[in-house]
Amino acid sequence: MLRRTFVTAMLAAGVALPALPAAADAVSDAMEAVKKHAGQKSNWDGPTSGPKAAEGKTIVVLAADMKNGGILGVTNGVEEAADRIGWEVRVLDGAGTISGRTAAFGQAMALKPDGIIINGFDAVEQQAGMAQAREAGIPLVSWHASPVIGPDPDNGIFANVSTDAMEVSAAAAQWAFADAGGEPKVVIFTDSTYAIAIAKADRIKETIEALGGTVLEYVDTPIADTSNRMPTLTTALLQRYGDDWTHSLAINDIYFDFMGPALAAAGVKGDANPKAVAAGDGSESAYQRIRGGQYQSVTVAEPLNLQGWQLVDELNRAIQGEEWSGYTSPLHVVTAENIASDGGENNIFDPGNGYRDEYAKIWGK
Repeated sequence: MLRRTFVTAMLAAGVALPALPAAADAVSDAMEAVKKHAGQKSNWDGPTSGPKAAEGKTIVVLAADMKNGGILGVTNGVEEAADRIGWEVRVLDGAGTISGRTAAFGQAMALKPDGIIINGFDAVEQQAGMAQAREAGIPLVSWHASPVIGPDPDNGIFANVSTDAMEVSAAAAQWAFADAGGEPKVVIFTDSTYAIAIAKADRIKETIEALGGTVLEYVDTPIADTSNRMPTLTTALLQRYGDDWTHSLAINDIYFDFMGPALAAAGVKGDANPKAVAAGDGSESAYQRIRGGQYQSVTVAEPLNLQGWQLVDELNRAIQGEEWSGYTSPLHVVTAENIASDGGENNIFDPGNGYRDEYAKIWGK
């Protein structure tokens, strides 16, 4: 069996893996697939044309839960971009509950904004508010509100912004497969409140099993309650699977915010199994854990700040009756070996591709 330490070292050095039997070929193939997403992102591949800035607009960001690092990162990007384009922004926090998001939607409608950004919750959940916005002629764009990238007319969304969630999930699973020398035994964490979360977790499961790995357990637990549930869940899983449990695969980083203390209490070292791999976000806390070798090995990061800029650009297009940009933002497999690149020094995936100036050119700003 190809040893994990060997695979990690070879990847870090950029050395091609040697010819080995079929099982090892599968390991090297998986790692080659991962490496495509691990390099620096220096070239702008997004839109270069579009409408100039609509002047004097006010928009609302409806955030699912501002305690979620991904949602916070996107919101920061929206605020930064809005300042550049010259718009006012109101951020309303749904505080991690359906009732909170419903109340926030009501507040948003009372403000009569020029546009609304749905940030991090399933559009289907807030059908009544979405219908009211459409009836009022208020354009809607979103981040992670739908399994669809781009226009989602069924839900009245002009453009849903995301990386390719299926690529993100596959990359996370491929890394775990290669890191385990072709014999991963994984636990998958997801939240059935969100259609996209289930789609991502299912893709992780399919990829692991297709490669020949084992899914020990598929855990459905609410993102909003991770602080309460993850410590006891982690302890129970350790008791159930012990050393068989090689990797934890979650649909975003927040699950791992609360796993470390339970692992430490059980005597598990920060860089030992089960290794944590997140299929999404790239939160500040995830970067800190990866850099310190403390209970997370990988995050498949999204360019959260860039996506905030894209949301503003898409809303500018919607307000002016233009088509969506057609852009899908890049993903980035973040490990201890490449964590210093593309914004990693600031604990974010912030591509060095000049996206701020590129969007400002389009807007005439």
